[in-house]
Amino acid sequence: MAPPAPTAVVFDMDGVLTDTETIWDEVRRALAAEDGVPWPEGATEAMMGMSTPEWSAFMATTVGVRGDAQEVAERTIGAMAARYREHLPTLPGAEAAVRRMAARWPVGVTSSSPRRLIDTTLDTLGLTGSIAVSVSTEEVARGKPAPDGYLRTCELLGVDPGRAVAIEDSSNGLRSAAAAGMRVVAVPHEAFPPAADALALAHVRVGSLDEVTVGLVERLLRS
Repeated sequence: MAPPAPTAVVFDMDGVLTDTETIWDEVRRALAAEDGVPWPEGATEAMMGMSTPEWSAFMATTVGVRGDAQEVAERTIGAMAARYREHLPTLPGAEAAVRRMAARWPVGVTSSSPRRLIDTTLDTLGLTGSIAVSVSTEEVARGKPAPDGYLRTCELLGVDPGRAVAIEDSSNGLRSAAAAGMRVVAVPHEAFPPAADALALAHVRVGSLDEVTVGLVERLLRS
C-alpha cells in the first residue's frame, strides 16, 4: 500500500493571526491625509491581498500619495513597523491554532505583508519554530487574488495544493487559496467581511480560530 500523500496547513497572517488589517488601513489613510489627498471609495478593500509592489503602485497612482511606488512602500512599511513595536494585536486563538496544527502537520504562512513584517510578526508571537515555510507575495509574480503565493508555499512544503488547507479571512485571500486548488477555511474579519462570492468559495466557515481543530482539517482532507 502506498504511503498517504503529504498534507499541510497554511495560514494567512494579517486578519487571521494578527488583527493588523485595521492598522494597515489607518497607516495608509494617514499617509494620504498627510499628503492632502482624499481617500478613494473602495481603496481599502481593493488593496487587501495585493503584494507590496501592487499596493504601493496603487497608493502612488490611484490614491495619489506622494512619491513613486518604492518611496510609498518605504514610508508605509516604516510606519507599520513602528506601530508593531508599540503593540502587535493578535487575534483570539491564533498562537494556539498554529501550534495545534504544527503538532500534526507542516504549517506554512502565505501573506501579502512584506518579508520584514512577516519575520517580525512570527518572531514577536514566538511562532517561528512552528512555521516550516513562509512566503510573502512580494516574492512571487502576483499577489492575491492570484494563486501564486499559495502555490509557492505548497511547493516549498512539498505538498499538492489539493492536499493542503488554507485559513483565510479576506475576499482576495479566499479567492487566492481557492484558485490554488486548496481546501479553504474562512475566518471572516468583523471589520472587513469578505464579499459573498468570495465567501462562497470556502469549504467551511468558522467564527474563530478556536474552531480550527485537527478534526476539522482531517474532515476537509477526506472530503
